[in-house]
Amino acid sequence: MRKSIPALLTLIILAVIISACSGNNNGGNTAGNNSEASPSNTAAADQAKDGGNLILGVQADPVVLNPIYAGDRVSLTIDQALYAPLFQVNNGKKTFYLADSLEPSADNLTYTLKLKSGLTWHDGQPLTADDVVFTFDTILDEKQNSFFRENLILGGKPIKAVKVDDTTVEFQLPQVNPAFEATLVQLTPIPKHIFEGEANIEKSTKNNAPVGSGAFKFKEYKTGEYVTLERFDNYFGGKPHLDSITYRIAKDANAANLALQNGEINVKYLDPQDVSTIESTGNFDIQAYSEGRLAYLLFNEDSDTGALKKKEVRQAISYALNREELIQTVYGSSEYADPAKSFVTPDGLFQTNDVPSYDNDVNKAKELLASAGESNLKLRFIVSSGNKAQEAASLYIQQKLKAVGITVELQSMDASAYGQKFVDLKSKDYELSYAGYIMGYDPDAYRILYTTGSNSNYARYSNPEVDKLFDQGAGEADATKRGEAYQQLQKTIADDAVIYPVGYTKTIVAIDKRFGGLNEAVLKPVVIFEDPSKLYMK
Repeated sequence: MRKSIPALLTLIILAVIISACSGNNNGGNTAGNNSEASPSNTAAADQAKDGGNLILGVQADPVVLNPIYAGDRVSLTIDQALYAPLFQVNNGKKTFYLADSLEPSADNLTYTLKLKSGLTWHDGQPLTADDVVFTFDTILDEKQNSFFRENLILGGKPIKAVKVDDTTVEFQLPQVNPAFEATLVQLTPIPKHIFEGEANIEKSTKNNAPVGSGAFKFKEYKTGEYVTLERFDNYFGGKPHLDSITYRIAKDANAANLALQNGEINVKYLDPQDVSTIESTGNFDIQAYSEGRLAYLLFNEDSDTGALKKKEVRQAISYALNREELIQTVYGSSEYADPAKSFVTPDGLFQTNDVPSYDNDVNKAKELLASAGESNLKLRFIVSSGNKAQEAASLYIQQKLKAVGITVELQSMDASAYGQKFVDLKSKDYELSYAGYIMGYDPDAYRILYTTGSNSNYARYSNPEVDKLFDQGAGEADATKRGEAYQQLQKTIADDAVIYPVGYTKTIVAIDKRFGGLNEAVLKPVVIFEDPSKLYMK
């Protein structure tokens, strides 16, 4: 949404957060606890060779190389190498990176974060508590327009970040918030000395040559071709093995697959229908793992036709479809996607598929359209050119909606243009799109997608009951009562047919067998590798 992470949310979306290899490296299957682990240093030296360049294929240019704004998969993937996180959560255990510890107070209203000492940015400037506080304050600044802001407002009051000393920050909560650690894991510090005084950090030209704190530092970006990062020798986790990582922008999927087979690309996401071809070369490890990702059909309620503001129309479209058929059409097999009914993914707390569902019923669809006063309805469906999943889904949906009297016009566009149109909340010239998001284990993360006026509410949906339930769930310390709020949320959003959930999908990645350190790097949803410093050439 997490964040979302368009194809992200692509979020995030956005965001953002996550489950990993065969479900074993989840961005948090359960709420984070106090058990700790350090980044692994177990890569056997006699198996690793220092040097070399890893070429990773991506489908589009990054939208923004700044972690407090990145919501698309490409930006998030690159940012993971550029900017180190405070900590990550895998299977409920924290792996600390910039941070050394995070401790809640007895009343759970204050969290004390301790940073490692001696941290530096890529330009050699010290990374301290001032940067963490600056990042927090920037997100809270409405003028800076970060989509994380809403997660830092509790009961109408902001969480405060207060510097104690150069390596200590206190986060002061206005009320108990069980989701706070899940929120904090998403917030990666940006450098105060670079961005202080910038009126619009998201649009700042300083993002064009970012100064980060991760294992690799920025070297070069050629629009439409590649982004190259080079090794950061002073990385706190130890000097990375690889000299560089290049993100090759390959918008045409067929050309990208050919480049993969020819050794011009070493790592790439695969569509299910391409697995057998790539596997047959014998040159790649094929990893299929759950990301905690939902693939869904989005309804833009604020399009200029106005038709999708009507609940009956959204329900009618849902009744016209068959998610099992759609999964087979888009993913080739149920092996790569489980049927979805809830907007919360199975890795999330309090998830349930016991919600209203609109299963294939053409007659019911026609009845609902008639009751809504809609006939000869024409809808526009935006598609990212070269995205095989979107293309297959759009053709299937076009055919099924024709059977209930709805004409669907497909509008194919460049991946970058698609991403911009999807996230532009003022876009009124389309009604449908096929997208996905990864939001993480705590359902509070989803508020940015479904609460009234949220800047990541791509459906432009509004329901005061939903807003109230999100607030109730976020501030409820009792797990049973909290679960009741989120289960009611899932039922309400399903009943309103805000989206048409299709499947909880698996991600498939091909990795050149000449590269090692995969276990230490940790396969991670959205970004592929949690700690790319551990990758090496065999």
